[in-house]
Order: sequence, then structure tokens, then C-alpha cells
Amino acid sequence: MHGMNVQVIVGPDGTILWMSGALPGKVHDLTAACVWGILRELDKAGTLTLADKAYQGVETAVVITPYKGRDKPESQKRANRSHAKLRTPGERANAQLKSWRILRKLHCNPSKAGHIVKAIAVLQNHRGAQTTRG
Repeated sequence: MHGMNVQVIVGPDGTILWMSGALPGKVHDLTAACVWGILRELDKAGTLTLADKAYQGVETAVVITPYKGRDKPESQKRANRSHAKLRTPGERANAQLKSWRILRKLHCNPSKAGHIVKAIAVLQNHRGAQTTRG
């Protein structure tokens, strides 16, 4: 989110399962993951997680990131395409969160922003559940 760093865990169906509080936007994703204990909890739970390139270099068996580098072999390119396809619901959920107008206009401390973002996640999940029910 603009001006703040919020870590989001999304299920395969696009439902937001967990959100961190907000940290200043300049905080790197990997640092935020350490602050919130995300990697330790995922590892403890054995939850396989597809993460973006910001998580490359993480020392855990449950977090899978795309391969990096320019001249990758075709097998790594295929793996990256599959990785991106499986991450699509998470990327969509993040994009929807960022589309909430209030978040673009928000000028408060990260603690208050975190509460607002979590409330929006509940509303977004509710809206998503209603559209899938018909």
C-alpha cells in the first residue's frame, strides 16, 4: 500500500487469511516478515507459501520464490510462469485492497492504518464471498 507496508497472506481462492499491522512504506518486505514473525509461523505450521521476489533468499523450506536472473534455462522459466499463475489470486486480492480510495487518502500513523486495512480486508472478503455465492 502507498506509504505503508502491510503483509498479506491469501488463500488459493483469493480470500485474505491474515494481514499484518502496518509499518512505514520504506520497510523492506523481508524485514516486515521478520517483525511480524511470518516466516517462523509458516515454517512451524508447515504451510507451503508462494512468495514474490522480495522474499528471495529466505531460509525456509515452506516459502517458494521465483527463480531470478536473466538467462534462465527453460525449465526455470516454466517454473516461474507456473509460480506466477498460482499467485494470481493473491496478487488480485492485493490489487483490490490497494483500490480502496480511503487507503490512498490515509494520513495517519501506521498503527491506526493497520486497523483500517484489516477492517477493509474483512469487507473485501465479505464482498468476495457474496459474489461467489451468486
